[in-house]
Amino acid sequence: MASVKLNVNGTDYTIDDIDPSTPLLWALRDHLGLYGTKFACGKAECGCCNVLVEGTPLPSCIMPVAAMAGQSITTIEGLADDEGNLHPVQEAWIEHDVAQCGYCQPGQIISAVSLLMKNPHPSDGDIDNAMTGNLCRCGTYTRIREAIHTAAKKGGAA
Repeated sequence: MASVKLNVNGTDYTIDDIDPSTPLLWALRDHLGLYGTKFACGKAECGCCNVLVEGTPLPSCIMPVAAMAGQSITTIEGLADDEGNLHPVQEAWIEHDVAQCGYCQPGQIISAVSLLMKNPHPSDGDIDNAMTGNLCRCGTYTRIREAIHTAAKKGGAA
């Protein structure tokens, strides 16, 4: 067991008595109470557990918490601003009624935010490529693409 220091959503945390190989997902959920990041496949194949690490979407279900020390981590909870205003991608998701069951949406939104940070005006192909690792059992891929285009028009890289 060890202590691990994390920066999550702009706040520094120290998690004591944690196995350094514990997946980041469980550190977020069980130790920090951040439940927005979801567990699904446990194999980094579906994207439900994606978080931003230094702006890149990574599967938190396989990332050892110790490997995340010293890096900036953003979860779905960290996308809204200090006043509670939603991120443009979150607003576009609501506008386009993207979520059906909603389970995969935190990971989808995280991946969309990362895409727009790197490419503020993506084509359909850019979106499809960036979102490939995110699976949606409800099949809302067309609405996801539309929402990303809307967020891009609203300055979704913010």
